[in-house]
Amino acid sequence: MSEGYKDKMEGTMEKVKGRAKDAYGGLTDDESKQTEGKFDKVKGSFKDKAGEEKNKEDR
Repeated sequence: MSEGYKDKMEGTMEKVKGRAKDAYGGLTDDESKQTEGKFDKVKGSFKDKAGEEKNKEDR
């Protein structure tokens, strides 16, 4: 598996984890958990985009 696809998968998993934390924080009124979730979603988006760029370079 190429490095780009690996980064895209990791980014997607990070976004899913972030969505879960954000939702949990919203349900329990835990602002800290919501903030952590939002951060994870952004981090996942960056990793996803980095993977896309690596895939472009490999072509």
